[in-house]
Amino acid sequence: MNAFQKLWCRTFQTVMKYASAVLPWREPEILDLNGGTRGLGAFVKTKGYKKVFVVTGPNVYKRGLADELIKGLEENGVPYALFNRVVNNPTIDNIEEAFALYRSEGCDAIIALGGGSPMDLAKVVGARAAKPNKPVKKMKGLLKIMKRIPDLYAIPTTAGSGSETTLAAVVSDSVTHEKYPINDLSIIPRYAILDPRLTTALPPQTTATTGMDALTHAVEAYIGRSNTKKTKESAEKAVRLIFDNLLTAYEHGDDLEARRNMQTASYYAGVAFTRAYVGYVHALAHALGGFYGTPHGLANSVLLPVVLEYYGESAHKPLARLAEIVGICSEGDDDAAKATKFIEKIKEMNAAMLIPSVIDGIDPKDVPEMAKRAAAEGNPLYPVPRLLGADELEKIYGLIM
Repeated sequence: MNAFQKLWCRTFQTVMKYASAVLPWREPEILDLNGGTRGLGAFVKTKGYKKVFVVTGPNVYKRGLADELIKGLEENGVPYALFNRVVNNPTIDNIEEAFALYRSEGCDAIIALGGGSPMDLAKVVGARAAKPNKPVKKMKGLLKIMKRIPDLYAIPTTAGSGSETTLAAVVSDSVTHEKYPINDLSIIPRYAILDPRLTTALPPQTTATTGMDALTHAVEAYIGRSNTKKTKESAEKAVRLIFDNLLTAYEHGDDLEARRNMQTASYYAGVAFTRAYVGYVHALAHALGGFYGTPHGLANSVLLPVVLEYYGESAHKPLARLAEIVGICSEGDDDAAKATKFIEKIKEMNAAMLIPSVIDGIDPKDVPEMAKRAAAEGNPLYPVPRLLGADELEKIYGLIM
């Protein structure tokens, strides 16, 4: 990346940071319901919707995690339509299939139950409802909707994506293999329901990679250049909670306290990155997901320590502060030593949870195009500590092959 390109990126990011200060930011209202998700039916009934659209994935549905929600709706006489065919990394076709059902059933509110994929699909269905003449491809990027969507209730069944808090939805194009974010304040969910009981049956490996996904959100937000006092505080809370609870949740899936703390961490991480953005870890991971369907949490888990090391000195100061917060420093350590210890701790956590250090199946012929797409996503939007061009992003892919 040449000097002019770097100047353009930093100028864009500075303008965005100051422009963000006047935008109508909001957080979802957290509903503390008696009876967990079953109690949502009584709350929804008070809203007087014609019909609610329940969005979830096939695995969540087969495991019975939607049962209590549906019982609550039926007990309170709330009409609903069910879409339980969300695919991992939802595609435009998958979104359009869901939106067609939403319209044909006459729905006017949405409940999303699951991980990041159901949340993302539900957000874009809401955007299509608000802007029915605007195709999904035209929503790519920043602030392309800017119209209130139907009320969206977000119920996470993992502790990682933070989608219940964010303005982002990630979409895959099955034709071009492109994976890109849609970012708009209007798709932040209106309500969030955090029920740790929904996460106790997660397989250990899913607990691990979704937890590291949340850590990636918090760390990338924290080391970027668009932080506010609130985003820094939220990221610090998330990192502390993840370091204290993720291994316990991984090893003891029925530990409700650890599960609750991980959901809280994911929420805080979402609050941080929805305002302060992410970085090249996400850009590189999205390209992997688009080309190979690599699970997002796995890609982030593998890439996080590699990218942090690649940033070098530019990330030492904030990483050193995080190392202090989680208590892994020694007296006399300078910022470089503290940052190194923080990165090494991430590697240790990955290893303890059997997360690999490489991604199998990457075809070297695909790397230049993936790097190009990652660069296009990251530049000029992401306020990273060190700007990287496609050539350097290619080198990072080489480190995880």
